[in-house]
Amino acid sequence: MKASRPTPLKAENLLQLYAWLPESERLMVDVLRQIVIAALPDYCREKIAYNVPFFYGNKGICIIWPASIPRGGIKEGVLLGFWWGCKLNDAAAYLARGTNKQVYYRTYRSWQEIDEASIRTLLAEAVKIDRSFSKKTRTTPFGKR
Repeated sequence: MKASRPTPLKAENLLQLYAWLPESERLMVDVLRQIVIAALPDYCREKIAYNVPFFYGNKGICIIWPASIPRGGIKEGVLLGFWWGCKLNDAAAYLARGTNKQVYYRTYRSWQEIDEASIRTLLAEAVKIDRSFSKKTRTTPFGKR
């Protein structure tokens, strides 16, 4: 039986996250992050949310969730989830839907399974969708209509 690794309550940065991960997951997270960072435009950002890398622009774009981090719903490997996967044109059926209505994902069990070209294609589509969401701006102060 695999020994469980205790996870602190909150990762403050990527170095802490990487320190918690087994080597195989750390490698997959790093490869996926590099692909995502290279494919996203400058207006997009990365933050650590729920102890995992989360990428967003106007809204959420994608998330990378290692199995070692609780509440990800996977038992092994690393999940790459697309926040608006339900709107993606995934003709190759690269992503799984599972029981989700919105987030579609792919789970990798080794870095060799990562298909950079497919991910880049989906990220380009995800960015188009993200650009369709404009940041809401208030024209009147709070509480006044």
